[in-house]
Amino acid sequence: MELSLNSGNDIQMHTSKPVVHKPKSSEIHPGPGFRINRKVARPSDESVLRLADYPTPDISDFMNRLYTMDPGIKNVVNEAKIFAPACTVKVFPGDNLMVHKALDIAAPGDVIVVDAGGSFLNGVLGDLISTKAKHRGIVGFVIDGLMRDVDGIKDVEMPVFARGVTPIGPLHRGPGEINFPVCCGGIVVRPGDVICGDANGLVVVPQEFLEELLVRLEKQKEAKDVYEQNVRRGEFSNAWVDDILNQLHCE
Repeated sequence: MELSLNSGNDIQMHTSKPVVHKPKSSEIHPGPGFRINRKVARPSDESVLRLADYPTPDISDFMNRLYTMDPGIKNVVNEAKIFAPACTVKVFPGDNLMVHKALDIAAPGDVIVVDAGGSFLNGVLGDLISTKAKHRGIVGFVIDGLMRDVDGIKDVEMPVFARGVTPIGPLHRGPGEINFPVCCGGIVVRPGDVICGDANGLVVVPQEFLEELLVRLEKQKEAKDVYEQNVRRGEFSNAWVDDILNQLHCE
């Protein structure tokens, strides 16, 4: 408080308001956590199409059963399969600003994989963004989190693998990332990795292993088909089980 004299020698009091500063810790900064990568190598369409001939259990076996996502993430819209390169998105839980932007970044034929931190609060995908994605040639979404507007998404026929459904909508504030490694369903997914999804679940195939995986799958296909046909006819032996039990000295 300040005191001053006016022309009539009267004393006046002046009260100044304190300056209020916004906490700097809440600001969004460019760089890690708020960035977009527009240059991503993708596998060939022909290789992805060949991989779609195989069920996810066979693919998982050749990935040593370590590249399968949490089974809590499943197709909550329809029974469609997904075999496509990943456009990865990381969002702050409950926010989908970067999911919207991913529609401008993803290539036709991509699946958008969203790391929403497994949040059970807001849905980060709805029917309008799914409709836009359909027009852009996006083949589906995988969300480690929730979605909403399930009836509208069913009308669009957009496959969405998610942890569940909620009526609560998203925020549009950021931050987030597009086309950097994310964690989805406990598995690291990098841009361009192939997402394989069917009624069994989701398997991630690192892009650099795709061609070798196809060779292995195609090589064992004939022998596997013969074995399965024999089992259907009842022509099989469980001697291999006894061999294991004997090796482990099971009485």
